[in-house]
Amino acid sequence: MSHQSAHNPYAPAQPGPADLSQPLYGASFGEAVKRFFKKYATFSGRASRSEYWWYMLFNFVVYTALAVITNLGVNSYGEPTGLGIIAALLLLAFSLGVLVPGIALLVRRLHDGGFSGWMALLGLVPFVGGLIILVFTLLPSKPEGARFDAGAQQQYAAYPQA
Repeated sequence: MSHQSAHNPYAPAQPGPADLSQPLYGASFGEAVKRFFKKYATFSGRASRSEYWWYMLFNFVVYTALAVITNLGVNSYGEPTGLGIIAALLLLAFSLGVLVPGIALLVRRLHDGGFSGWMALLGLVPFVGGLIILVFTLLPSKPEGARFDAGAQQQYAAYPQA
């Protein structure tokens, strides 16, 4: 049985692994995490579903591991031990270190779905905002998202006024 990767019918020819200007459809776990850190604060362009969700899995695993270690580093009186303090500081450092690139990845994922990156602000709406963002990140890629790619400004620029 052959393994077939996910194919986006709207995407141009598959870019090489070093081409960070295009979304990487069918990205592996390692590729997605590497691309996340290489495109640290890049809000332009697009991110495929696999890029987004593989990073979200990585993020969940790291947060969970650090939270468990932090909770194990508490003595029977509820006071933190050395391990708990170190784990809490690592959790804080990781959280601050991935805040901006996490928002950038969300914006690029919204772009791939054909939405403006400003739609990420819907996440601030109580109760339903996070659910709306979840649905948007689950949607498939749309050809309209290409307008957010590098160099698309010339292609989609407004006509000159007379």
